[in-house]
Amino acid sequence: MQLRLHNSLTRRTEDFVPADPERVTMYVCGPTVYNYVHIGNARPPVVFGLLARLLKRRYPNVVYARNITDVDDKINTAAKDAGVPIDAITSRFAAAYVADMARLGADMPDVAPHATGHISQIVAMCERLIANGHAYAAEGHVLFDVASFAEYGRLSGRSTEDMIAGARVEVAPYKKNPADFVLWKPSTPDLPGWNSPWGRGRPGWHIECSAMAEAHLGETIDIHAGGNDLMFPHHENEIAQSTCAHGGKVFARYWLHNGMLTFDGRKMSKSLGNVLMLHELLEKYPAEVLRFLLLKAHYRQPLDWSDTALQQARATLDGWYGVLRDLADVEVDAADCAVPADLEAALLDDLNTPEAFAAIARLANAARAADTSTAKHAAKAALLGAGEMLGILRQDPEHWFKQDLQHVDFRGNDSISADAQADTAVLKVKEIDRLIAARDEARKARNFAEADRIRDQLAAMGIVIEDSVHGTRWKVVNNECTA
Repeated sequence: MQLRLHNSLTRRTEDFVPADPERVTMYVCGPTVYNYVHIGNARPPVVFGLLARLLKRRYPNVVYARNITDVDDKINTAAKDAGVPIDAITSRFAAAYVADMARLGADMPDVAPHATGHISQIVAMCERLIANGHAYAAEGHVLFDVASFAEYGRLSGRSTEDMIAGARVEVAPYKKNPADFVLWKPSTPDLPGWNSPWGRGRPGWHIECSAMAEAHLGETIDIHAGGNDLMFPHHENEIAQSTCAHGGKVFARYWLHNGMLTFDGRKMSKSLGNVLMLHELLEKYPAEVLRFLLLKAHYRQPLDWSDTALQQARATLDGWYGVLRDLADVEVDAADCAVPADLEAALLDDLNTPEAFAAIARLANAARAADTSTAKHAAKAALLGAGEMLGILRQDPEHWFKQDLQHVDFRGNDSISADAQADTAVLKVKEIDRLIAARDEARKARNFAEADRIRDQLAAMGIVIEDSVHGTRWKVVNNECTA
């Protein structure tokens, strides 16, 4: 089946045909590392990391680049406010970003360029743009001459007047046109800067990505992706400066943009106080729950983040892990876990993750109905193969249901000491298992009042038990995570 992608530039869903099938290139805009990222920043690396995974199944050499912006006025402000050097801010938050992405299961890029490592390439691109008449130097600045590029605005579909208003551009006396944007700007002694033909200064934001993409992927790349909030001005400006620096060559052949996140139907913003920081969410919820929710809606659609959505995501994953737990005695080799054809077909259709999750739901239902060893083996292998492709169902089921033990409350339980209440999860597991064993004995003795008392005691501790043909199973219920 052919991979089809929605190209923001043409506004059509098209067959993906790489320029060179032996070397497929993709660039995804990464973060500006002045603080921890919020949950909305995680959607592009999760979604387009999945695309990179899909591409690597079909092509022998895929080069996936995701940059780090480590020179920016927001970084300068953060460093000044904290009273520390610039690199203390960038190194800390770049490392935090990489760690958070790893916990989410976002595919690691093949190349992770930093803007500060490409200053010479940025300066060289500025020089080329000046030499070919698309940029000019003024008062220590280098600016792109928007009027020199006839297709400016094609990606966003905006008029020049709308773009000027939307970008809140600085009206400066050294600009030929209010829409002209900065490629290079001067630095005062207290700011980071590098020597250049126009004096000591630093790059503008837009040209950083153009230079990094050129350095690692070439003058024309197959796919450029990011959030739709970057379409203008960032991606519009990237197209202009890259096309003009490369003699009119196409910069990116396919443009992909993901929709934004809202919180309970409202835009996330600092003014509303509803910005959810990813590293805090990762401490409260299993990473797979966050990943599931980031992939649940089609990537081009808005995604509403809410406590209810988190509860539903956790409940869905609990159900699928429950199927795998019931099949724990079915031995399956990794080699047997192929990606199911209907799930891959869904992903090939412009990353249709809602349909991919529907395919997993069908697989889980088939696994529940399996009544022979052959059927159980096939069902489990298919479910694991599907989960591996989407980056879920990778944990041991028993661990999945017991991973929230830090939330279990043992207060009021006289059978465990005060010191043990703050002890390791191992002690908690032993205590839970002891209570379940006592309940089983009570049931065998037909002492149902005692069995119900123990069930209630476990429920008060945040433990739900399930009686089935496979025996008594238990799981942690964290009220912030699950229904």
